[in-house]
Amino acid sequence: MRLAAILAALSTVTLAAPVAAQNYGLGTGPKLGELEIKAWQPIPKTKTAVQLSSDTRLGRELRRQVMTRLQQRGNEVGFSGGNVMRMDVTYFDLLPGNPRDAGTLGEQPGYAESGSNPFLPVPANPIGRSTGRTPSTAGPTLRLTLTLYSADTGKVLWTATASCTTQSDIAQRAGEMMINNIFDNADKNRVGDAGCPL
Repeated sequence: MRLAAILAALSTVTLAAPVAAQNYGLGTGPKLGELEIKAWQPIPKTKTAVQLSSDTRLGRELRRQVMTRLQQRGNEVGFSGGNVMRMDVTYFDLLPGNPRDAGTLGEQPGYAESGSNPFLPVPANPIGRSTGRTPSTAGPTLRLTLTLYSADTGKVLWTATASCTTQSDIAQRAGEMMINNIFDNADKNRVGDAGCPL
């Protein structure tokens, strides 16, 4: 019985070893405030379609900036083309106490008429999960990821990732600054400053 258990354990280890040894090139990405470009080849001068992974107003505005910078490099751009650049735009705010939500829980909102369907009173303690963890102090964060694929082969040709701490009212400006910093020297592998606004 012991021999069977030992053989089963050894077969599990030998089958798992090749999978663990494979390097898929997936890293954690650059630190907050930095950019990273991985250029397996320079961005080709062929027509490039820039596609958003999620359609938001901020994403559309920043896609316009990417298309402008590609045109300045001599690329024809559009919504279909020889190569596809996927663009991921993520803005998140993990700080507690978002001021835009203030004044709507447990009291009348400012637009309500007096006496119209008042909210029920709520406890004075904050409502939410108590995990014992300290809230993030990084602040609101904007992250951009650009991935250029060959439409013919599906091969990844080029990637760029950048992130900045920024408030929502200047997120578009921060994104444009990151995009400009990426495309100022886009054809070389590098890790550096993302060009975040002060």
